[in-house]
Order: sequence, then structure tokens, then C-alpha cells
Amino acid sequence: MKYMNTRDFRNTPGRAWDMSKEDDIVLTANGKPVALLVGVDESNVEETAQLLRNVRAQMALHRLRAQAQKASTANMSEEEINQEIANVRRQRAK
Repeated sequence: MKYMNTRDFRNTPGRAWDMSKEDDIVLTANGKPVALLVGVDESNVEETAQLLRNVRAQMALHRLRAQAQKASTANMSEEEINQEIANVRRQRAK
């Protein structure tokens, strides 16, 4: 995986295209990753995009499960979950 800052990407986008043929590129801003540039073949653009969306969803689910584990809510019963939902709905209605 290669890294390129957003300023270089803006000033020399052709270099990024050349680099993406060899490897994926992490775009950075202020030294922090902000985007991933992945080379694709025109025959599999949709499949690649769908795979990336699936991975994003799996990562979000993993984060939610980790938060539930940390907050000790991972082992709530169905009754406790329904009570929590009812409480939140009551608060929103106010």
C-alpha cells in the first residue's frame, strides 16, 4: 500500500493513476488517512464498489458490537432491549 497526501494528489493526479495500477493508495491530509484509492478494471467496477460497501458495513457492525461489549449491553435480554427502545421512544416524543 502506498501513501500520497491530498496536495500531491491535487497537483499531480496522473502520478496517482500510475501508482494505483501497481497498488492501492491511501490519501492523507495532515498526516491522517482520509481516503483509499483502489484501482479497478472497467469490467468489475460495480462488484468492487459492492464489496467495499459490504466491508464498510461489516466494520460498522464490528464497532457496534465492541461498543456494546464495553458498555456491558451485549448480553441484554430481549425484554431489556424492548424496554430500552420504549424508553428512548418516550424521550423522543417529548
